[in-house]
Amino acid sequence: MKYLLLVHASALDENGSPTGCEPTDWIAYDKEVRDAGVYVTGESLADLVTATTVKVGPDGTRSITTDGPFAETRELLGGFYVLDVPDLDVALDWAARCPGARDGSVVVRPIADFGA
Repeated sequence: MKYLLLVHASALDENGSPTGCEPTDWIAYDKEVRDAGVYVTGESLADLVTATTVKVGPDGTRSITTDGPFAETRELLGGFYVLDVPDLDVALDWAARCPGARDGSVVVRPIADFGA
């Protein structure tokens, strides 16, 4: 079964990068999921300042905010992994190993399989 791991940073350093993890931590985790054969896909997202938020009003009019996501949360989505593992327990184990879980959080969601 495929699971989406959404990696959220809870804090940013003075350069706007997530705190608590070094690039070597991410390289090691990426290698680990690939070597285990559970990696499907994943990406790190570009800098937060490149985000654009789109909202649609009740009348169908689109409004676009181009200066950031400004979600009503202190956590910032930093990237994602899609893993193909046997069950939720295994997905949670991989999420716990993720460097982003140290000072942030990793949301684990099953990917719907409408063909099943």
